Amino acid sequence: MFRENIKSEEINMLERRNFEGEIIVVDTPHALEAATKELQRQSHIGFDTEGRPRFIKGSKRQIALLQFATATKAFLIRIDILGLEKSIIKIFENPAIIKIGLGLTDDMQTLRRLKRFEPAGFIDLQTYSKQFGIADNSLRKLTAITLGFRISKSQRLSNWENLEYTSAQKRYAATDAWVCLKIYQKLNQNNNDRFVNLN
Repeated sequence: MFRENIKSEEINMLERRNFEGEIIVVDTPHALEAATKELQRQSHIGFDTEGRPRFIKGSKRQIALLQFATATKAFLIRIDILGLEKSIIKIFENPAIIKIGLGLTDDMQTLRRLKRFEPAGFIDLQTYSKQFGIADNSLRKLTAITLGFRISKSQRLSNWENLEYTSAQKRYAATDAWVCLKIYQKLNQNNNDRFVNLN
């Protein structure tokens, strides 16, 4: 049903798409309360993180931003400002909320250095996509193979601890979480939910 791999040249020929829904930057306790209340009502959400780029060998990654996306709304939660609050951890630990991301093991290890929690209900697309014979499992390549469009990675190494995010940063961060949800939905059309143990 899906191709095993795809060349970069082929991806570059595809139409580029971004998340076009509402993007909400969450950087106050009041905004966090509203965001997590809405997220608690979701059954499936896309998930991603952004952090300060690591240029020194052996340095540990610091996560500054959590991204959660539904089909129409993306929440960019600035934990560099708010910290890893209990309302976020409740989402992480809730098995009824399916959280779909990519390369989640490293993210969970980094986040659990900030505060201990037991992740539940996570699906890692790097593992999940292998069931469908897909070998190329970077987010850019998975998007192209499953959804037929390309996403930009130009903001990946930008500063996620800036006082204000640019519109390009917001769009990039929202898109990464949104396509995780879209990829999962495409893969899961005829497949049961399968979870990755991240403990």
